[in-house]
Amino acid sequence: MTVSEIGYGSMGTVMAYGASDDEQSVAAIRRAHELGVNFFDTAELYGWGEGEKLLGRALAPVREQVLIATKFGFTREFGTDSRPEHIRQVVENSLRNLGVDSIDLLYQHRVDPTVPIEDVVGAMAELVTAGKVRYLGLSEAGPDDIRKAHATHPISVLQTEYSIFAHDVEPLFPLLEELGIGFVAYSPLARGFLTGAVPRRDSDDPQDGRKHLPWWSPDNYEANLAVVAQLATLAESKGVTVSQLALAWLLAQKDYIVPIPGSRNRDRVAQNVAAAELVLTAEDLARITEIAPTGAQGGRGTPSPWL
Repeated sequence: MTVSEIGYGSMGTVMAYGASDDEQSVAAIRRAHELGVNFFDTAELYGWGEGEKLLGRALAPVREQVLIATKFGFTREFGTDSRPEHIRQVVENSLRNLGVDSIDLLYQHRVDPTVPIEDVVGAMAELVTAGKVRYLGLSEAGPDDIRKAHATHPISVLQTEYSIFAHDVEPLFPLLEELGIGFVAYSPLARGFLTGAVPRRDSDDPQDGRKHLPWWSPDNYEANLAVVAQLATLAESKGVTVSQLALAWLLAQKDYIVPIPGSRNRDRVAQNVAAAELVLTAEDLARITEIAPTGAQGGRGTPSPWL
């Protein structure tokens, strides 16, 4: 796959980040495309089909110009289900929800410990043969599963959280390079911590689940705010935003990394896309390492089984 340097992650259009407005989200998605973004990410989990419907509606006029990724593998109780028959059912639903004839990139959203990864990828490969899927990916998978999956059918992409705040995935990069697998960084702005407008710990929005993450805990929140303040000083010295600094940092790590920030605001989408033009110097990168050598204080809230 060849995609734009920065993609668009659509989870926040329907879940986890507080109340949303569909028309505002559609406008933001279309603005991303206008600015050159051609890679858009969603999942069955995001509103149980509602996120796919919204993204499909937004991109319908430009379907032939974009690549759409979606995911299967969660249950409504947040367990896992990657049985082949379930995969086929979810993909049929996703095709209908998105309003497309084929899915450009299909991910297993989380490894299912009850189904051998070879069986999972075998079922995904059948969908490629049937013309319903073009490329295959994994999300939050460890090295053993990546190797087994790739031996069954080529895996094009691994998606895992990665940002200045979350470095857990870095030990997997040599394996990705060995196998020729690209990397998509989700939550590249650390769930909003790296936007310069950090959501408050005392947010009373019942639809915003971030306050339950370790970064927002009483033991970590102030320390992480202090990290953001130092990053903001560096960003200001370069005439950019903290978000742009964070995205440019990701792009500087490896040439096969594609961050997928999401925003429901057209102007912030434009800021995010412009980060691809920002070139960080060796001194800039060293300063970021000095500020956050191992990421944020506190875990990211998602287990990293390879550590």
